[in-house]
Amino acid sequence: MDESGGSGQPRSGTDESAKPHAGPPARTTDHTPPDPHDNGPRPTAAPSAESPDTDAAPQPATDAGPSQDTPTPENADSTVTSAPADADADATPRTPAGASDRPETADAEHPAEAPTPDAAEHTDATRQPGHPHTDAGQLQPPADPHRTLAHSRTAPKTPPPQSPQPRGGLLMGRPFGVPVYVAPSWFLVAALITWVFGGQLERVLPELGAARYLVSLFFAVAFYASVLVHELAHTVAALRFKLPVRRIQLQFFGGVSEIEKEAETPGREFVLAFVGPLLSLVLAGVFYLAMQPVEPGTVPGVLLAGLMVSNLIVAAFNLLPGLPLDGGRMLRAVVWKITGKPMSGTIAAAWVGRALAVCVLIGLPLLTQSGALGSSAEDNVGMDTVMDALLAAILAAIIWTGAGNSLRMARLREHLPELRARTLTRRAVPVETDTPLSEALRRANDAGARALVVVDAEGTPLSLVREAAIVGVPEHRRPWVAVSGLAQDLTDGMRVSAELAGEDLLDALRATPATEYLVVEETGEIYGVLSAADVERAFVKAMARPS
Repeated sequence: MDESGGSGQPRSGTDESAKPHAGPPARTTDHTPPDPHDNGPRPTAAPSAESPDTDAAPQPATDAGPSQDTPTPENADSTVTSAPADADADATPRTPAGASDRPETADAEHPAEAPTPDAAEHTDATRQPGHPHTDAGQLQPPADPHRTLAHSRTAPKTPPPQSPQPRGGLLMGRPFGVPVYVAPSWFLVAALITWVFGGQLERVLPELGAARYLVSLFFAVAFYASVLVHELAHTVAALRFKLPVRRIQLQFFGGVSEIEKEAETPGREFVLAFVGPLLSLVLAGVFYLAMQPVEPGTVPGVLLAGLMVSNLIVAAFNLLPGLPLDGGRMLRAVVWKITGKPMSGTIAAAWVGRALAVCVLIGLPLLTQSGALGSSAEDNVGMDTVMDALLAAILAAIIWTGAGNSLRMARLREHLPELRARTLTRRAVPVETDTPLSEALRRANDAGARALVVVDAEGTPLSLVREAAIVGVPEHRRPWVAVSGLAQDLTDGMRVSAELAGEDLLDALRATPATEYLVVEETGEIYGVLSAADVERAFVKAMARPS
């Protein structure tokens, strides 16, 4: 079995004039005792968002601590808390899809992973209505009930280290470069197989005594080695079709090859699904041929017979025409070929899979009780009946759940083309490294932009000013803080093409996790800034629409 820019117009948030001063800030009467560390004039108690004149606005040397001017990585990992007064004032996102807004996170660990329907529930649970304030230099609309720009959480200047991806168990090796993991549940099923097969050996080879459990354990390991060969067949076929495989996992009921992309044609989909059962049939034939020179009543004979039968069962079970089984993917490929629509094939195969789950839940215990599976009806009483019913329930649940997951994944891929970097990009204003934050915000407000790109004297982009860092600077400090101190240096992975869309866009964001990305034209010209949170919001909205 394998699995395969907007039109918001922000303003400065102050009623004072946004023109630059012609001289130093006006003096006011202040009865506060002088700060012994103050080495220069400070803004008034009610500062404006105006840009200070370079000849008359000296920079205080020690007026503010590093938590204000230079956010540290430790602050990025702290719990989000509400900021005083200006934490809720933000600008309306430029999302043509009309995606719902929610507070943007500064955590860069998984910002570019494909969003899931669960993310929509988390979005609704965390979105809070805001209200406009009149904070100097704050990008905000006159009245917008949604928070979209600033946070009270500061982010590090460089992306924090990525958290390790869940491995899914014990790493056993990397055949063909694909990691193979054994899930903890495998040890449970191995113990179960050892117990059940050991009971059968007691009837067939009573002279083994307690050693029969060692033979049974060897059988369990050999059986799952056959399952691994089955999954490797899917993996090799996927790699042959240039489809990336994330990992192979051996778990409670068999194995899973996690293929990250879908086959491009129904023919490839059919081949990709069929090679697994085909290899299981080949293994069954190999074990049958190996049985011929071996005496039936011996340990090798019993083991070879058991492995032959188990591989036949694996092949037959996976050929059942319902998702998530291989036969379901083959049925999907056939319907896809007939209708020309992969979604139609998924729907058909998924519902057949759900019907198959009901048949397994009801039919397997009935077949066992009737003796149709080889044992007499008199032997299937008591504990055996309970075990048969439990096995049927687990199998039915796995098939039903897998069919539903297949439908959700198909729906996800169907909506992926709606995610386009060009339509989700925010308008950006280029500013030089020494530009004060208040002046940069004023320029952005005048231009109706919602992002700041730090450039050098030739206009080459150097870094992106982080939204989450803006609110970490107190209002009265913004005229004295240069944008370069709040920016994240650009890396190659943080430059994305404006033409990216769908799965290609998500792959680019996943390759370099960050909160913002510079979007450029094919000519290298700056198009704007893409926020990972905007991508997530647009995806959640697209997933909410019916197929």
